[in-house]
Amino acid sequence: MWEKLRVVFTIPELRQKILLTLLFLAIYRVGWHIPLPIVDPEAMARAFDGGSGFGALLDKVAIFSATQLKQATIFGLGIMPYISASIIFQLLASVWKPLEELKKEGEAGQKKINEYTRYATVAICFVQSWLYVLWLVNSKLINPALLDGGTLSFAWQFVAVLTMTCGTVFLMWLGEQIDEYGIGNGISLLIMAGIVAQMPAAGQQLISQTTMELGGRPGFFGPETLIVLAIMLVGVVAGVVFVTLGQRRIPTQSAKHVRGRRVYGGTRQYLPIRVNQAGVMPIIFASSLLLIPSALFQWLGQQFHSPVLGSLYNMFSLPTSFVHNLLYIVLIYFFCYFWTAITFNPQEMSENLKNFGTFIPGYRPGKRTADYLEKVMVRITYVGAGFLSLVAIIPTLIYAWMDVPYAIAGFYGGTGLLIAVSVAFDLVQKIDSHLVMRNYKGLLEKN
Repeated sequence: MWEKLRVVFTIPELRQKILLTLLFLAIYRVGWHIPLPIVDPEAMARAFDGGSGFGALLDKVAIFSATQLKQATIFGLGIMPYISASIIFQLLASVWKPLEELKKEGEAGQKKINEYTRYATVAICFVQSWLYVLWLVNSKLINPALLDGGTLSFAWQFVAVLTMTCGTVFLMWLGEQIDEYGIGNGISLLIMAGIVAQMPAAGQQLISQTTMELGGRPGFFGPETLIVLAIMLVGVVAGVVFVTLGQRRIPTQSAKHVRGRRVYGGTRQYLPIRVNQAGVMPIIFASSLLLIPSALFQWLGQQFHSPVLGSLYNMFSLPTSFVHNLLYIVLIYFFCYFWTAITFNPQEMSENLKNFGTFIPGYRPGKRTADYLEKVMVRITYVGAGFLSLVAIIPTLIYAWMDVPYAIAGFYGGTGLLIAVSVAFDLVQKIDSHLVMRNYKGLLEKN
């Protein structure tokens, strides 16, 4: 493996791409820590110490959007607006005829859709940043030196909104530069960088709470707990890798046709369909949607001081709550089928196979092929949704059964682990393509 890594850095073009990617990620991490000039950092820290419902929502959002809203930095919105705009246009391209026709135009149409996505990103940035700045003002988290008559002037509010909007646009540009001049998917790497950056703090917390006494003591873990956590981490990562790369291969055969004296076609191939077709999107949607009622019930409980509202808040927000986990799993299954129905079109795939003279043995081209593909997709989606549900609740089980802090248990499953594994595989595959193109062995190939 060390020899393969040495070969990677001996290729000038590949070395330049990797170093540029690392430079761009370093720039992103620097901006992550630069706060807005209007905020009071001490007041921000006190506001989120209690782990409020809104703070929990920001923690969840930070995992999949590279945000830092709890510290109000210049990159505070992260790439969340760009992700939102991309999802909106991806959904619209499946149901709105003009965008659907534009998508079929190939690369030129995709460039136009990307242009619309950038414009939508700027608009979403203005709305989200303005609402966030208003929340900072109403929560009295503003630097006292900038207050005029107990409030923040419109000019300072506009500067803060413009700063956060420019920060997100800069991150969007940074991701595109990684795509063009670096290696890997730029937006995904920015998200992964935010996830990996949390690992040292979690590791330090785990080490500080570890003792060498067998069985441990109150507030500390014994060595046997560390061994179990290490084994579980390897097992969970191996399971995520196995299912992420899992495919259902449907055999296909191309029809024979004669051109001159030669016979073409007749070869047997297969149509690969991923087991986890929806990727990480169902967990993102489910976790975001589930935290809205918990934040709402907490706010209502603070306003009306009702024990019933407090019970409802605990029911929806506590990770160990049965109702919370049940709704979490139900929402994951729902969004798995919803996202698959949006992104996978059996009728269109059947028509493409028919146009290329390819068919599935035992099924006539057209409606029967489409029905068969849809039946296979429904069954595979059920398995993929079950896998996502298991990965999503593993941190909760570790937190409840082993009394491990949730900041540490969160690395054993959920959105962060899926994103990290997916991005890591995409990065390795792109490095492998450069190595194979120059007649070197890939990183995952055996010697």
